[in-house]
Amino acid sequence: MTVMETETTRTQGPAQAATAAPSGVAGTPGVSEGAESVGGTDSADTKADSCASAPTAHPRPSGQDHYTISEVVAFIGLTAHTLRWYERIGLMPHIDRSHTGQRRYRNRDLDWLTFVGKLRLTGMPVADMVRYAELVREGDHTFTERHELLEQTRRDVRTRISELQDTLAVLDYKINFYADARPASERL
Repeated sequence: MTVMETETTRTQGPAQAATAAPSGVAGTPGVSEGAESVGGTDSADTKADSCASAPTAHPRPSGQDHYTISEVVAFIGLTAHTLRWYERIGLMPHIDRSHTGQRRYRNRDLDWLTFVGKLRLTGMPVADMVRYAELVREGDHTFTERHELLEQTRRDVRTRISELQDTLAVLDYKINFYADARPASERL
């Protein structure tokens, strides 16, 4: 089992719905701690932290574990161009190819792409996502650095949430002001 597979498998447990930390952190919604195999080595003891929302049923959970790029586009919602770009910049692990050279994605790749999608939602820069993928490929000795990268991302997300809550309060004030300022005939 690769590092990515281990991370995806471990985080797809029920504990992930218990806390609202960013993806990639144990016990976090949308985090799959058993599928972090960005071209890593196989290790049964390896911790992981890819993503996937709750125990997600894969499109082919008990059958063929190969998907074409068009199937991945339909499942994940990214474009084929984006998938190829992710592979080119090192955000995706090496993708298997068919005998005709067509990409063949696996469930672990879908888990990783789901996790990357969560990282994108946090606003994490692509360079940091690529760095995270590199750290995963390097192995277990990078857990501390991966943890720090995710902690920083969580701090950034919490700061943005606070800013958005302040903005929401201003909008609520203005909406209430205008609602109260309407002529009586419009309030009925």
